[in-house]
Amino acid sequence: MDKEERKTINQGQEDEMEIYGYNLCRWKLAIVSLGVVCTGGFLLLLLYWMPEWRVKATCIRTAIKDCEVVLLRTTDEFKTWFCAKIRLLSLKTHPFSSPKSVANKVSNGHAVLLTENLAEENRHEISKYSQTQSEQIRYFTHHSVKYFWNDTLHNFDFLKGLDEGVSCTSIYEKHSAGLTKGMHAYRKLLYGINEISVKVPSVFKLLIKEVLNPFYIFQLFSVILWCTDEYYYYALAIVIMSVVSILSSLYSIKKQYIMLHDMVAAHSTVRVSVCRVNEEKEEIFSTELVPGDVMVIPLNGTIMPCDAVLINGTCIVNESMLTGESVPVTKTNLPNPSVDIKGMGDELYSPEIHKRHTLFCGTTVIQTRFYTGELVKAIVVRTGFSTSKGQLVRSILYPKPTDFKLYRDAYLFLLCLVAVAAIGFIYTIINSILNEVEIGVIIIESLDIITITVPPALPAAMTAGIVYAQRRLKKIGIFCISPQRINICGQLNLVCFDKTGTLTEDGLDLWGIQRVENTRFLLPEENVCNEMLVKSQFVACMATCHSLTKIEGVLSGDPLDLKMFEAIGWILEEATEEETALHNRIMPTVVRPPKQLLPEATPVGDQEMELFELPAIYEIGIVRQFPFSSALQRMSVVARVLGDKKMDAYMKGAPEVIASLCKPETIPVDFENVLEDYTKQGFRVIALAHRKLESKLTWHKVQNISRDAIENNMDFMGLIIMQNKLKRETPAVLEDLHKANIRTVMVTGDNMLTAVSVARDCGMILPQDKVIIAEALPPKDGKVAKINWHYADTLTQCSNSSAIDSEAIPIKSVHDSLEDLQVSRYHFAMNGKSFSVILEHFQDLVPKLMLHGTVFARMAPDQKTQLVEALQNVDYFVGMCGDGANDCGALKRAHGGISLSELEASVASPFTSKTPSISCVPNLIREGRAALMTSFCVFKFMALYSIIQYFSVTLLYSVLSNLGDFQFLFIDLAIILVVVFTMSLNPAWKELVAQRPPSGLISGALLFSVLSQIIISIGFQSLGFFWVKQQPWYEIWHPHSDACNTTGSLYGNFSHLYNETEDDPHNIQNYENTTVFFISSFQYLIVAIAFSKGKPFRQPCYKNYLFVLSVIILYVFILFIMLHPVASIDQALQIVCVPYQWRITMLIIVLVNALVSIMVENFCLDMVLWKVVFNRDRQGEYRFTTTQPAQESVDYWGKCCLSCALDCRKKIPKAKYMYLAQELLVDPEWPPKPQTTTEAKALVKENGSCQIITIT
Repeated sequence: MDKEERKTINQGQEDEMEIYGYNLCRWKLAIVSLGVVCTGGFLLLLLYWMPEWRVKATCIRTAIKDCEVVLLRTTDEFKTWFCAKIRLLSLKTHPFSSPKSVANKVSNGHAVLLTENLAEENRHEISKYSQTQSEQIRYFTHHSVKYFWNDTLHNFDFLKGLDEGVSCTSIYEKHSAGLTKGMHAYRKLLYGINEISVKVPSVFKLLIKEVLNPFYIFQLFSVILWCTDEYYYYALAIVIMSVVSILSSLYSIKKQYIMLHDMVAAHSTVRVSVCRVNEEKEEIFSTELVPGDVMVIPLNGTIMPCDAVLINGTCIVNESMLTGESVPVTKTNLPNPSVDIKGMGDELYSPEIHKRHTLFCGTTVIQTRFYTGELVKAIVVRTGFSTSKGQLVRSILYPKPTDFKLYRDAYLFLLCLVAVAAIGFIYTIINSILNEVEIGVIIIESLDIITITVPPALPAAMTAGIVYAQRRLKKIGIFCISPQRINICGQLNLVCFDKTGTLTEDGLDLWGIQRVENTRFLLPEENVCNEMLVKSQFVACMATCHSLTKIEGVLSGDPLDLKMFEAIGWILEEATEEETALHNRIMPTVVRPPKQLLPEATPVGDQEMELFELPAIYEIGIVRQFPFSSALQRMSVVARVLGDKKMDAYMKGAPEVIASLCKPETIPVDFENVLEDYTKQGFRVIALAHRKLESKLTWHKVQNISRDAIENNMDFMGLIIMQNKLKRETPAVLEDLHKANIRTVMVTGDNMLTAVSVARDCGMILPQDKVIIAEALPPKDGKVAKINWHYADTLTQCSNSSAIDSEAIPIKSVHDSLEDLQVSRYHFAMNGKSFSVILEHFQDLVPKLMLHGTVFARMAPDQKTQLVEALQNVDYFVGMCGDGANDCGALKRAHGGISLSELEASVASPFTSKTPSISCVPNLIREGRAALMTSFCVFKFMALYSIIQYFSVTLLYSVLSNLGDFQFLFIDLAIILVVVFTMSLNPAWKELVAQRPPSGLISGALLFSVLSQIIISIGFQSLGFFWVKQQPWYEIWHPHSDACNTTGSLYGNFSHLYNETEDDPHNIQNYENTTVFFISSFQYLIVAIAFSKGKPFRQPCYKNYLFVLSVIILYVFILFIMLHPVASIDQALQIVCVPYQWRITMLIIVLVNALVSIMVENFCLDMVLWKVVFNRDRQGEYRFTTTQPAQESVDYWGKCCLSCALDCRKKIPKAKYMYLAQELLVDPEWPPKPQTTTEAKALVKENGSCQIITIT
């Protein structure tokens, strides 16, 4: 039964969830309704906050198949609960068809084209379903996605389009004709309207949602309680604060919704033409599109309203909304396997694999090229929230919860305060009963102690530091869409960088070319634009093998292609729309050299005149283009020289890939050495290849041929050498990060040796460091997967002896600093293919490689995301800095993603830098550390404020007294709020330091700080409270008391004012109250100064002028009313007159309190405990230091003793990477020796063990 009741949906995906079925239970609902009435609606609120409790309290478990409500729980670390109501979708179907069959087929991507003989096709499907045939399909909606019941799977499943389980062959054979109107109507019922609707909630809805926040409910409870106790002024102040907070929150939420709505709705509805089965065209709104519709792309371009695969023609598309690159991309029609010379009939269509043939939702089609009579057509594959843009919008609308130790610890801390409040609550009740206080007063006072202990202003105070940090980031050009991440950035200890456009300049400069003739490299040539080379195949390849296009007369495209084309000085001409329409085939893009480069034809005789004039017109038409693919690492074109009978195939790409597709006899013997020389110098190298095609290949055949049929058996032509210069600020920024013990990693799509060279140039890898290249090979021909280890400097000249020079591998010492080991000594480098093999077959090596992996080359976008996850799995706080092009996934996954692109792709990144420079990284980390320390300071201060006030009230309750309304008001508004909002203004320290702030509140140093200040505050408050009772003038205060006269001072003149005061039912006015009020008021300011630390993460507090000014004004004011009482102020604050001598005594108590507090916080904690006992990194791991400075060596043993006394446990680092570093220190087999191989065992155990075999 349990298996039937619990299923998993979206298995293996990021949004995987467990699903449980429930039916409404009337008797449970009746009991809950009664409970709601009895608790005054509080139970209803509790059930509103807890979906799991709500469903379990009102429903009973049942089979998912028959349920009315589903309860969903995410399977990630957050285990978040959601509930959804089952709805029924009615289908008016064909008499013999099963609607479930339709839903099942569509959801599995089959038979989405319904034939006329629908009944015959569906008859055998009906037998699959045990349930009686009905006209209703059960479904529920969660996070804008509909999940339909699938009888075949016996589970709910979301409707998939043509993006899964559909072969390229079936796209042409089954779907290219279009849909019948009947099938279109079916699909529209199932898939719904094609729109990414971001509904902007009404202000009323947002208000209700905001007001029902547990925090505001607690505030409402507090306000009602204070009003019953006649604390009207303070209650009013809290109400005003709450209203301002709610309004500002509503404004920002509404603004974000409107911005997102405007971004999505700008092109949500357009008119589109679709082709139907009988070849008729129908014009419909884009909202009516369904998967399977054949959409006609208009001549003048459009903004795509869905994801569609191109089956006819070519499109120039701007994909900046998705990729962050405004470079136009050429999209070609999907290869048709059925007409290809070399078929690929079994290949399944995938929007990711075939992205060069897929038009994505939200991208702009700038131009189209087409056949006459056969317009540019695309088959709709995904609509609505299933599209790539829809998924991006969903990730913004429903973000994953932020998991950060600070916030978890904050809740724990609040629970501790609640526990303290409970003790006070019990104490107050017992004390009041013993003193025979009225029941009403007991209830109010005991509840009041809870509102004092858990401060209502805490969330506002915690947010202030983040808001100020966000403002400071904005000033330096860093924009943030996820403010909570600022604190997390304070913990970053590893940053991944993209190379091109991030560490290096965006553009490439052509350094030169190196042609091949007779299988030998010629000398490098710098000038390509000359008469000698103009008609060479090498220049023809440079002129044709690119994806450049003219947009409004300006040549645009990939920057590399632009540089290459500009270097040869040729001219590109494209056919106009009118010219294209006149021909039966696509008019080719034509390239030709400028006239001055062509040799002048001088005729020998009149008869040959014509022969010499023809070559003067030298043009090449680009007949077919196979766009660049990052997976294939190459691009190719088919071209024809004007007048030639045969066509030419040209190819360019990564040298190692191009060489593998060329005839071995055309590749120079020294190819690898020449390539290595260039890549070691940091050049980006591109190889060119060419071959003449068979004369039987006609124009139309070429339009349908597969690229595999073209890209083989080529002649190697040579290399283009491009220079990619480092950005001026890169080395300095990386040096700053290294000094701060922040690891840097390079993740790039470029060649590995080029990446290693750039890593050395920018200081990521130091000159003396060793680079170990991990070359992983997948299982092949019955052999297991293996990793070959090479040392980069000895890659070509490797000795055949297994004995290794003592310098080849760094000798490890237990005394070495772990932090030093992580950023120096040796580094691993690998490419994307090796990384994938290691992830799959060598799981136990992944953490070790993550500890020292520095260069990851030829990485695909999804591999970048996997790398970030692998680093996070060993407890690194990972930052990612990229230009947004291929880094969206990694930017979203990282703890702190910084996009250097200002385009819409930055929506995927929490941070976007206005200046395209990595100098934003240390700035963000500095601000993150400052914001994190500010959060700690504010939290500590608010905790102390609660405890100090709690203890003041508890002491006064013991004499049946309390603080007065205006005393509360003065403390909470004039002192606490002013201090909290000004102490958060400390800017970040000007440089990054090696020390990192703690990641959570539950750490030794912070707990010691808070507990020591609590003890000090309680001690001095108790001293004042009990000492005042020992004074000779002390008596239980009454309206006629006149203690001031005992001093014979002028303060006695005010006695008549106090005597005229009204009766005091709350017993506010007494000597204990006055003493406690003055001492506690000073204590708030003392702890504020003690906690407002500057270095090493924030600027000193004396540079925070507003804070200094506020504290001075408050000190002066409190000192003034204490030493020189003003009758009107004393009357308002309900302070009684005490002798001048006692005022001086209170001042001495306060001064000693201040001295002790600041000494303990700044000396005991910072100078001794922080450095010795609590010297930890993330999650309590200890940093190992190699040497002690001379001045500290004397008391080293004393510190060690103190450390042992305070922490007897074994110091095992809690972060996995630190623990692993300790293990590797004593591992003799690590790092792997050069020329060794690690093989995966044939039967991999759960721990993924492997064996190391040394090859001699």
